[in-house]
Amino acid sequence: MTRPDRRRSAAAGPSALPAARVPLRRLLKASSVACGIQFGWALQLSLLTPYVQELGIPHRWASLVWLCGPLSGLIIQPLVGHMSDRSRSRYGRRRPFMAAGAAVITSAVLLVGHSADVGRMLGDGPDHRPRAIVVYVVGFWLLDVGNNATQGPCRALLADITAKDPRRTRVANAYFSLFMALGNVLGFATGSYSGWFAILPFTVTKACSVNCANLKAAFLIDIVILAFTTYISISSVQEVPLSNGDEIAHFVDGTQQLNNGQEAFFWEMMGAFRYLTMPIWVILIVISLTWVGWFPFFLFDTDWVGREIYKGKPNEGQNYHSGVRMGAFGLMLNSIVLGFTSLVVEKLCRKWGSGLIWGVSNIVMSLCFIAMLLISFMASDMILSSEGLPPDGIVIAALIVFAILGAPLAVTYSIPYAMISTRTEPLGLGQGLAMGILNLAIVVPQFIVSLGSGPLDQLFGGGNSPAFAVAAVAAFVSGLVAIIALPRSYIPKTRDRK
Repeated sequence: MTRPDRRRSAAAGPSALPAARVPLRRLLKASSVACGIQFGWALQLSLLTPYVQELGIPHRWASLVWLCGPLSGLIIQPLVGHMSDRSRSRYGRRRPFMAAGAAVITSAVLLVGHSADVGRMLGDGPDHRPRAIVVYVVGFWLLDVGNNATQGPCRALLADITAKDPRRTRVANAYFSLFMALGNVLGFATGSYSGWFAILPFTVTKACSVNCANLKAAFLIDIVILAFTTYISISSVQEVPLSNGDEIAHFVDGTQQLNNGQEAFFWEMMGAFRYLTMPIWVILIVISLTWVGWFPFFLFDTDWVGREIYKGKPNEGQNYHSGVRMGAFGLMLNSIVLGFTSLVVEKLCRKWGSGLIWGVSNIVMSLCFIAMLLISFMASDMILSSEGLPPDGIVIAALIVFAILGAPLAVTYSIPYAMISTRTEPLGLGQGLAMGILNLAIVVPQFIVSLGSGPLDQLFGGGNSPAFAVAAVAAFVSGLVAIIALPRSYIPKTRDRK
């Protein structure tokens, strides 16, 4: 064949449930693992950039630690998606990878939480902790590997069980976004609480102060929630494993072929890219620009509050830590808004079109980043109170911006995945590989932001404003592209499915 066969291949369906409409109750259970995964992400996003600076890494280099996210996303998620498409495990295609990813996450958070203790055991002093930094970085990178290894199969499982029903695909991704919001709320609430060391006193050690102990306790709670939600998800669906007679569609030199699934992964990836349709390319471009906007916020949100609102520095008094906890509280408000928005995204898309909703949400995101720049400008001249606290008005304004950002984040967590899932299904790529391709559009901008944001911020005075300025521009451009170029609906027309 000289063109890819548009028929739905075995790669997209052997482990899917029958074509009958999947009950909403089952979709809820299958989506629940997002809560456990996102609980850990929330702790990672709110606490780890400040914590790595406490260990001794300067602010201008803190973003480089996050390079593992895009690195693992570039390799691990597409590879795991590809492997899960072809897995012949008797437990199914997606569930073994979900369980293995959860196990890696558990090991990683134990390393991160105990990095100071392990560093002291290996010879670190109180003011110089290079070994703790190494342990932390290893754990941090394993955490990103585990997250990427788990999320791809989770999304692919939802696409499998809602095959041939695009509306159920939208609902499944909305549920996934809802559970992400719930995980965020719980995670950010846990990160904003400063009394975990008293509830779990064994977390305080000679190497691990109160702030470190709170982080360690939070990650122990994460392990419990992740184990519980992973069990619910993998036990809610009985996948039909591939048999030896099932054929797998793949692309080699631009031609779709069928074989036993042992072909080279990267050859298939390149072949798949050659046959992506123009609407898919537009979706990937919008996703990339969207994440150029989001990633600086995820990197520096709580650090921004601690440095620029509370005027603190790591390891210098309590102002910085008070600001980090207030930032985590703001992210909890963000997640509450995210959860409520997730409930209405599908209805809004049916009424006004997914392209318009996505575009407007990204423009709102851009306006919020501009508001953060204005707040930073006003905070630069303010005088702290006698208690060392910023004016209430500045803090409330920052919290409002954090909360509003929950609405566009809900759109980012749902619409792109549903669009890619329904647009790539007729190509027969397999949903695991399709989610991996989408993830490539996310990790490339993360590379750019991780490498450039720290040095850029340092060049302009050491604050976070330059990265947020870049984020505002990228979000605005992505919003315009989405409104102008994306289709009203992310359900392909009938002729696209022939």
